[in-house]
Amino acid sequence: MKYTFKGGIHPNDGKKSTENKPIVQLNAPEEMVFPMVQHIGAPCTPCVAVGDDVAVGQKIGDSDAFVSAPVHSSVSGKVKAIEPRRHPNGNMVQCVIIENDGLNTVHPDIHPYTDADGLSVSDMIKLVREAGIVGMGGAAFPTHIKLSPPEDKKIDLCIVNGAECEPYLTSDHRVMIETPEYVCKGITLIMKILGVNKAYIGIEENKPEAISAMKACAKAYDGVEVKVLKTKYPQGSEKHLIKALTGREVPSGKLPADVGVVVNNIDTCTAVYNAIAFRRPLISRIVTVSGSGIKEPTNFRVPVGTPFQYVIDSAGGFNDGVEKVIMGGPMMGVAQFDMSVPVVKGTSGILAFTSKEITPKKNAPCISCGKCVSNCPMNLMPLYINAYAQMGDVDKCLEYNIMDCISCGICTYTCQSEQLPSQNIKRIKDEIVKRSRKQVK
Repeated sequence: MKYTFKGGIHPNDGKKSTENKPIVQLNAPEEMVFPMVQHIGAPCTPCVAVGDDVAVGQKIGDSDAFVSAPVHSSVSGKVKAIEPRRHPNGNMVQCVIIENDGLNTVHPDIHPYTDADGLSVSDMIKLVREAGIVGMGGAAFPTHIKLSPPEDKKIDLCIVNGAECEPYLTSDHRVMIETPEYVCKGITLIMKILGVNKAYIGIEENKPEAISAMKACAKAYDGVEVKVLKTKYPQGSEKHLIKALTGREVPSGKLPADVGVVVNNIDTCTAVYNAIAFRRPLISRIVTVSGSGIKEPTNFRVPVGTPFQYVIDSAGGFNDGVEKVIMGGPMMGVAQFDMSVPVVKGTSGILAFTSKEITPKKNAPCISCGKCVSNCPMNLMPLYINAYAQMGDVDKCLEYNIMDCISCGICTYTCQSEQLPSQNIKRIKDEIVKRSRKQVK
């Protein structure tokens, strides 16, 4: 049986150029940039000063806020500056700049636990928090919060997202093939923290090698089961993954915990294992560098803080005629205009496209063809939300449940008039969030 959900689309997955390429470890350049915002939640405050010596894995930024995650250095060296630099989200944010000494001196706090099995749940959650782990699928929500559901939310299932439905991205795919045991060990630790005895690993059917590797590995772990999903976008969305695998529907405005489920990404599980077994913080991640604009598409393990241009150059550089660079996947990723921005915890991919794959939008009037409606995985009315968003009518947008939009980009992808509804909708959603924050203050 192959699991799926109603709606969605089947874009060209673009994965062939990297799906069979093993992960390559990338060495860090001379200068590393560490934004104090690499997660959903409150920004960190630097806990080092200019001139300080730092080691690999040393904490360099933290916050007292509950919704936050500390930042660690991925290199050893000296703090060169603390100043605003460009973030991949386009904003200028406070960053710690470290001059890499090339020695890779490891901080003494990073060492294996002699009795990791004897740790309490609270100890493990604390280690996950101190390691700065966030969701590695791109959303970058602090993982320690996911692993600490409210007491009134009874969790009975852990779901691991191995769908990787975004076109071109193959980082999770390679992790499942190359280090399935780390994934499974991380899953069992998460199960222990949540107090559940069942976990599903959802993998799309277009990854047969990953399915085979994970099934073989899961046999040694009680309660861990691989479920094969139909290949469809956005199969990796939390709510749709839950619906496909369990039939449970997360209500509007609610979270997976409200239906007894916690969802984590494949590489997040690996990061949890590294944090608990080795006290290793999240200081590197797998990044797929691909697209028609890249000479040698590659899957890299990249130290967090590495500039995009350095990563791109390591993949042979740009082909001629690059018109767009995107962080993440082409459906939900963020277009870039400055290649000096650093890889952050949520950087799953760096994609470059030439005119072969980038065409200008006509932005003609809506013809009410209904394709955005019939394909919307959230069963919304994107054509009306888009129209009210263009008029700036926030109340009408709320009436049409704009906040249930998951920003999957399907409405823009399928629009026969070549409008940009997903961008217009996101702009209004951001405005609504800003208003709500002001009201709370």
